[in-house]
Formats: sequence, structure tokens, C-alpha cells
Amino acid sequence: MADTLSSLAARVHELLVDLMTGGPSPTALAGFHDAVARASALGPDGAWLAATALSTLGTLDCVQGRTEQGLRNLDAAVTAGFNDCVSFHVPHLRPLYGDPRFQALYRRMRITAADLDELFWLHQEMQVMSREAQDANVDSIGRLDTGVTLLPKAPLPTREPDTPGILCTRLELAAVQTALQQAALKADFQRSSGNTALGLIDGPWDLPRARYDARHADELDERRQRAAEARAFVERPGADRTLAPCPPLGSITYPA
Repeated sequence: MADTLSSLAARVHELLVDLMTGGPSPTALAGFHDAVARASALGPDGAWLAATALSTLGTLDCVQGRTEQGLRNLDAAVTAGFNDCVSFHVPHLRPLYGDPRFQALYRRMRITAADLDELFWLHQEMQVMSREAQDANVDSIGRLDTGVTLLPKAPLPTREPDTPGILCTRLELAAVQTALQQAALKADFQRSSGNTALGLIDGPWDLPRARYDARHADELDERRQRAAEARAFVERPGADRTLAPCPPLGSITYPA
């Protein structure tokens, strides 16, 4: 069956989630290489998906010491439309700042002020979601109920981007959200199974405490849902939509 843009986007999302939850296995890396080929076959419409896979491979290569291969993949990602200059300011890429080849591919990227605003929001949301997942995990310690913790997602921006490269980072955020939700559900199932097992061994639960824990968890979930909705991206009125070079390499502080 021939790929469609939506089916291949779903596949790349799945690959990103698998990478985040299982690490860079040979199977995962082969999947990204396959995604590059399949996205390239879709022509210009699939270029941003090829860019997503190539940038992922390039970053992994650089982090794992395969600098030559990493720079080739990152350069190919930029050629395919990748322009997430914020992601190039993560700490593990800083050792490349002195490399003329890295500097050259960075200078090739173009972006608008409106798209740059969204990039900052997307990366900030990744950090916020990760912190919320950690907080939710701590809040669940010692719970006696068997409920699951919801980990609400801030809605993805729906504005029409000025550059298709923004879609790469939207897909990355969506994958982060999915991976964190899966991890939260897994932890809840383990806790619930443990509570059930203890109940079978030690006798009935402390039901009043379990009901209290369930109500408290629901309150926290509702609070997180409201907070996620309030974090929705709002485009800055009058933001410039003219293509321009990205901010100078090293001038961006990665969102904390």
C-alpha cells in the first residue's frame, strides 16, 4: 500500500515515541532511514517528514560521536527544510559550534519571527510537560486507589506556519506528549497491580483512604487540564512573517 502524508506522519510519530521510550536501538534507527526514503518518495509534500527523520538521525549521530555522519544528516535535514534553530542550542550540540561545517549548515536556515515564536513555545512546552510528568509521578507515590493519572496535553498550534520546518517540531512535541502519557499509564498500572496484589495478601484495602486518594488524584488531574489549556499557543499580533536568517549560533538560551 502506497504511503500517504498522514500515514507516514503517523509512522514517524511512532518512531519518535519508540526512540524516546526505548532508546536508539538498531531497529529504531533503521526505521528512521526507511522513513527518509518513504518521505522522499512523496515529493515536496513529504520533505518535512524526511527532515524530521534526518534531523533525528543527525542529532543521534553527533551525540554518539559519529560527527561526520551526523553533520551529513543534519545538512540533508536543512536541505529538506529543517529550520528548528532552537533545537541546535541544546547543550549536547554545543561542542559542534566551532566546526565550520556546522556553522555553515546553521547559516543556511531561514525562519520568520512568527515561526520563531512558535518554536520557543514548542520547546518550552516539552520542558513543561516533562516537569508535569515528574510531578504527577511523585503525587502518585503511596496512592491506594487503582485509578490512572491523566497527563493532559496542551493543544498543538493550528496556525498556518510560514515554513514547513515548523511541522517537524510540532511532531516532536506530539511524540513527547505521547511518550510521557504512556510512561504515566505504565507506572499507574504497576501501582494498581501492586495494590491489588497487596489486597489479596494482606486483606481488604483501607477503603476510606483509597477513596480519598482517588478524589485527590481527580482534583490534580482537573488542575493540570486547566493549566494545559491555559498554555495554548497564542500568536503574537503583528509578528513579522518575512523570511530571515536564524538568530546567531549561540545567541539562544534553550528553554528550561
